[in-house]
Amino acid sequence: MPYYLKIKKLDIKTGQSDIALLNVDEAMRYGIKAGDKIKISWQKNSVIAEANTSHKRVKPGWIGLYRDIWENMEILPNTIAEVNFLERAQSVQAIKKRLLGKKLKYKDFYQIFSDIANGILTRTETTYFVAASFMHEYSNQELCDMVRAMAETGEMLKFEDKIVVDKHSVGGLAGNRTTMVAIPILASLGLTIPKTSSRAITSPAGTADTMEVLAPVAFNAKEIKAIVKKTNACLVWGGGVNLAPADDKILQVSYPLSLEPYDKMLVSIMAKKVATGVTHLVIDMPVGSTTKIPNMKIAKELEKKFQFIAKKFNIKVKVAIIQAEDPIGMGVGPSLEARDVLRVLQQKDNYPADLANKSIHLAGQLLELSGKAKKGQGAKIAWEVLESGQAWKKMQEIIEAQGGNPNIDPNDIILAAHKTYYNAPRSGKIIFTDNKAINTIARILGAPKDKLAGIYLNKEYGDHVKKGERLFTLYARGKERLRLADTALKKMAIFKIGK
Repeated sequence: MPYYLKIKKLDIKTGQSDIALLNVDEAMRYGIKAGDKIKISWQKNSVIAEANTSHKRVKPGWIGLYRDIWENMEILPNTIAEVNFLERAQSVQAIKKRLLGKKLKYKDFYQIFSDIANGILTRTETTYFVAASFMHEYSNQELCDMVRAMAETGEMLKFEDKIVVDKHSVGGLAGNRTTMVAIPILASLGLTIPKTSSRAITSPAGTADTMEVLAPVAFNAKEIKAIVKKTNACLVWGGGVNLAPADDKILQVSYPLSLEPYDKMLVSIMAKKVATGVTHLVIDMPVGSTTKIPNMKIAKELEKKFQFIAKKFNIKVKVAIIQAEDPIGMGVGPSLEARDVLRVLQQKDNYPADLANKSIHLAGQLLELSGKAKKGQGAKIAWEVLESGQAWKKMQEIIEAQGGNPNIDPNDIILAAHKTYYNAPRSGKIIFTDNKAINTIARILGAPKDKLAGIYLNKEYGDHVKKGERLFTLYARGKERLRLADTALKKMAIFKIGK
């Protein structure tokens, strides 16, 4: 049975799931306890919120709504809301089953992802679901059910082309902005490649963060289709469209902990490929002791899972397992990485060769996988497209279609005002690069939220350096961030110099 309370607007923002505040005596009268779900409806608005209680902040007869709810909704003075108690979500029972190690089916996953996307599950309940991925490994069938369920709880983009290609990195390696070089190469050759990317999870920048330096990345499905129709490609943020909507909320609980379970990563990647109608896919999987994938054993296990899932959804996949001793490119952080990308695409004299080489390698593999090039000829064709300026011309089209400046030069990119140089403490050869240390320091400096912050690596793995020679440069918006990074660098080293 519904009951009715007058709305009180609380000028506090929690930053959590939607929360409604009831007087503790009122809540007891209606059998509501803290943590229960209630549906609040007024005029043409409705919201599902988590109930909380207070002795003093809300009087009997009232219900308090935090700014998270009311700032985007019209609430007139003396508005009366209809309040309905909701039974405990079935998805919670499914999460409990998973925490106990029991197998889930498609309908369970669909309910979980639907409730996450619609705000019925709280952040805490969503966190428990993420934690379950660490406690008990999913079977291949469960992974396929999760992919299908996550994709089908959101929009499904369909393109007219029979072949829709994509290139995706599992992440975790600093720099590595190969997507932004490979996509214009592929699109310039007539392939359709609607690239949606997440923002950074454990790294100082994601493709979406970096592309946003050059052009807007938040578009709805209709806008994405228009961009792809015009240019054959796009480089957009997946959270800007309703593709696998539960995934972005799951990322929000993963982000503060800097964690992403392997199974969750697999599902996240493949669900978005299914949702965008991808038919041919190359997965970039960097492997190294300080990357997300630490060894070949785990890489091979993940490769098998990718192949199993891809086959179930009729996607041709190639997993490129690449040993990674060093970041790709010289810049780490959105603006610095965007500058590297432009230098490669515009073929500047000082472009990072490793970024160009790896981008060509991955683009070549996708050209061969899609039948656009004969076996062994893909990289050659990709090089020709890059060196001729054809790839940069296509990137200009994409930037312009997304609302950016197509004539931007690498030197136009603004970096943080404050910087500090770090020099080699002794002469020798760089024998080890700590990718995790690079990511940590760049995040301390403010990346990815502060797009101007980051690290420029003046040297790389295998270089011989002299004492006093510059190793890397830190960029931050304020001196305090530089001091924090300096403190961290006293306890961790980006480079190890041997004899």
